[in-house]
Amino acid sequence: MNIGRRLGLCLVVLLVLPGLAFAQQRATTNIQSRVLETFDNPDESEWALFTSRFTAEGFPRLGFIRTFPEALYRAEPEGRELRALGIQGAFRRQGYNYIEIVPVTTDANGEQVPRAIPIPGRVSSIDLWVWGSNFDYFMDIHVRDFRGMVHVLNVGNLNYRGWANLRVPIPTFIPQTSQYVAQLGVGGEFASDLRGLEIVKMVLWTRPTEQVNGFFVYIDEIKVETDIYRDPFDGEDLRTADSVQQLWEEGGR
Repeated sequence: MNIGRRLGLCLVVLLVLPGLAFAQQRATTNIQSRVLETFDNPDESEWALFTSRFTAEGFPRLGFIRTFPEALYRAEPEGRELRALGIQGAFRRQGYNYIEIVPVTTDANGEQVPRAIPIPGRVSSIDLWVWGSNFDYFMDIHVRDFRGMVHVLNVGNLNYRGWANLRVPIPTFIPQTSQYVAQLGVGGEFASDLRGLEIVKMVLWTRPTEQVNGFFVYIDEIKVETDIYRDPFDGEDLRTADSVQQLWEEGGR
């Protein structure tokens, strides 16, 4: 074999080997779609509305309305009552008015307090169905990370007619994992290496040039695409809060 052919063969090997190594080191994933909220069971899903200062008297109104996107279901499944979260809004003047759409729960005193919706795994995107009536409005969704920081993600514009599936990717700079497998927080709370995000609220905004004297918006099926894979190792049960709590209740001093 002459020198030229040997050099060519060596070059091919050098180019191929990094690709093979990369393929062997590719991270394992388990990507799944998980529905977080359907709005089909009003008794199990409490929501509240909070608005900016110029809201019109008697507004906003909230309801669990018997409607759904036909592109999602085509027909209502037998034995199931499909609903969407309906919002009626109106403001006294144009501007950057807003309606906060907040998941809540009722506390021991009978008062509604905010609750966050936990997202399983390492989420890559959030999508939801939103019905618009061609008003020039837009929507944000707020997610909170394990440090308590809230990130505002723009869902998109609502200047279209009917139902649309809106999707927002999760930026990679939002942390969802920790290098520590298990640790105690400042208040003694347990935390593992997987630090999932949680949805705090959605916010509907009006633009200053658009009418605000009365409008409708409907929201249905909040869903995420998420990686639920976790690396196995000897003693991995010691990174889950339930296991650790039980074990220390039995053997702690």
